[in-house]
Amino acid sequence: MSGMKTIGFAGWSGSGKTTLIERIIPRFAEHGLRVSLIKHAHHTFDVDQAGKDSYRHRHAGAGEVLVTSSRRWVLMHELRGEREPTFEEQAERLSPCDLLIVEGFKFESIPKIEVWRAATGEALLHPKDRDIVAIATDSKLKTGIPVLDLNDTDAIAAFVMVHLGLGR
Repeated sequence: MSGMKTIGFAGWSGSGKTTLIERIIPRFAEHGLRVSLIKHAHHTFDVDQAGKDSYRHRHAGAGEVLVTSSRRWVLMHELRGEREPTFEEQAERLSPCDLLIVEGFKFESIPKIEVWRAATGEALLHPKDRDIVAIATDSKLKTGIPVLDLNDTDAIAAFVMVHLGLGR
């Protein structure tokens, strides 16, 4: 992970993390930053489709299946009872980039922006999580850390760039 700046987006399900990340990535790309993303998913997720060759090979017992084309490639690795790799181990697998965005590693010790909406009915992760550096929300909050307007993507991107020293 050396050289990569990392920012996490943490929050409860339904808070808008994925939507915010989808809207913010182009802002970083406009500044010439190479952006990668790690998302921690539910245990049963699958990116493959039943009936496809890769799916059939994986289910036949292949430990890894790499699918490649002129536009993209993907490597699927079946754990088959092995322990889940740590966040650091997964990050090391990525190609070099300027900014690594992390979604779903709520309790990882990395700088995070909490995405919070009162409508979820869940409590704030901050101040219990000392790694939260700001809160992006559609509510008025009083706290000792920056509160960002969840709908102001430019301001959130600017905060991340300043906080991580990514000015160009």
